[in-house]
Amino acid sequence: MSTTDGLRDLVRDHYAAAARAIGSRDASGCCDDGCCGPAQPLETDQRFGVRLYDPASTADLPDEAVLASLGCGNPVAVADLHPGERVLDLGSGGGIDVLLSARRVGPEGFAYGVDMTEEMLQLARANAARAGATNVEFLDGTIEDVPLPDAAVDVVISNCVVNLSTDKPAVLAEMARVLVPGGRIGISDVVAEDRLTPADRLARGSHVGCVAGALSRREYLDGLAAAGFVDATVAFTHEVADGMHAAIVRARKLAPATRQGHGSDDEQRDS
Repeated sequence: MSTTDGLRDLVRDHYAAAARAIGSRDASGCCDDGCCGPAQPLETDQRFGVRLYDPASTADLPDEAVLASLGCGNPVAVADLHPGERVLDLGSGGGIDVLLSARRVGPEGFAYGVDMTEEMLQLARANAARAGATNVEFLDGTIEDVPLPDAAVDVVISNCVVNLSTDKPAVLAEMARVLVPGGRIGISDVVAEDRLTPADRLARGSHVGCVAGALSRREYLDGLAAAGFVDATVAFTHEVADGMHAAIVRARKLAPATRQGHGSDDEQRDS
């Protein structure tokens, strides 16, 4: 087995276990194995999970979607979604961001989620049914090979998933491929300060823990430019390890009529 395959399997196994942990709870908060108590989010670390959302925005979502939140931000707020837009969430997990997106874009819009973990897809589809969401679809696939045609969506979002990929140029290229010209990304991810080498990042945490596989800010910006994005920014929000930050990443797909430059570099430097 290659290192790439091994890391992907570790990620899949980690999130499959997370989905099973939520799925094993009944309405009273009891697990199949008899453990009872108040339902708690899977992620108890203050730097990750549902605590990064406005409680009012998640109040009417299924508990199973809220409890399964494992991200490092709120990409729905970052992307500034509008009615009628088509949205794709990369690594959609239990579906919290797809359901929030579907509500933002309204009945004339649509929200897709793509995930490679069957247990998470089952959980997300069940959550969509519980929520009565009809303008959503959860797709079985990887973020390196999205099962959607070219120019299928207006916005791509993602919540702490790009760092898990072992082929990030492919992920960024897929974002550009599925976006319409002029479409945009608004994602949350863990990003390293430029001073940290890959070995430094590995020393600060695991790949599955969203640390070892993180890009640096400069690597992110260069990768987005290579994929055809402009006006890219990477803004740190809170530290998750020494020199490692949750970050908001925004960019726009270059439209054919405006192939001029790549925007200002002033706000793309480490603070």
